[in-house]
Amino acid sequence: MRRLKILTWHTHGSYLLYLTQAPHDFYVMMKQGRPPGYGGRGGHMPFGPNVHDLAVEEAAAADFDCIVFQDDHQYLEDQQRYLSAAQRRLPKIYVEHDPPRQNPTEEKHIVTDRDVMVVHCTHFNRLMWHTLAPTRVIDHGVIAPQAEYTGELERGLVVVNNIASRGRRLGGDLFQEARKRVPLDLVGMGAEQAGGIGEVLHHELPGFAARYRFLFNPIRYTSMGLAVIEAMMVGLPIVALATTEMTTVIRDGHNGFIDTDLDRLVDLMQVLLKDRALAAHLGENARRTAMERFNIERFVRDWNDVFAEVTGAKRERFAA
Repeated sequence: MRRLKILTWHTHGSYLLYLTQAPHDFYVMMKQGRPPGYGGRGGHMPFGPNVHDLAVEEAAAADFDCIVFQDDHQYLEDQQRYLSAAQRRLPKIYVEHDPPRQNPTEEKHIVTDRDVMVVHCTHFNRLMWHTLAPTRVIDHGVIAPQAEYTGELERGLVVVNNIASRGRRLGGDLFQEARKRVPLDLVGMGAEQAGGIGEVLHHELPGFAARYRFLFNPIRYTSMGLAVIEAMMVGLPIVALATTEMTTVIRDGHNGFIDTDLDRLVDLMQVLLKDRALAAHLGENARRTAMERFNIERFVRDWNDVFAEVTGAKRERFAA
């Protein structure tokens, strides 16, 4: 397909890194000082030359083929504030990163315009949202890291950002309960507030994680976490709650352990600490699962299909 000029925002740095592996030019909204949501191509992510800073003051004069929203305020406010009337008529995509927060089955998505495509990151998200606009599902895609699993540390790893301030949804209470019985290290933004190590830069995380025996994901309710997929790519077995999209990824006893019973999961973590060979076997299966389902080539193909669909459909309507 032809190379597109795509306007978007820096909402989730790792997702933006993987999205921009698609062969298009991405213009990322930026404000002075690069505050959250307007960081442009800033930060420690190794963005390629196809990712460009775009000051919000200059957006209305720029030329785009498509707009990709990734947060509510971008769709509800920013397009009115920073884009021209002509730009607001361009093909639009809204990437929904999360399941509904207020009500798991009745909450209506903010996008009601049937000319806007809503792309969900998991089938679970699409199942739960009441979405009136057309929808597609694009599973995550991850660049395979160079790091290889060793599992030498008799400890489990937890990778969650700001777990202390994000409540039961992110499983902070489950992490604290499990760590009373199993040696667990927490990394991520704000990890120190919960007794963790701190943030590990994205490009350093695969090598850092490879030494741990397993990854424990205590999150009750969210989309399929990229941290879990990235750990699987390294070869860590996953111990997780049997909720949301996780149930379609982790097969109990095959590539990790999954259950709604925390006590059983803690018992199985203790088994993995004692049996390094079992952990390596499950981890290799986890790596194969991730390579098959979440490889970056499939992700780019899926995104190109959606880009072609929305830009092609828009041109056909204008022609008619």
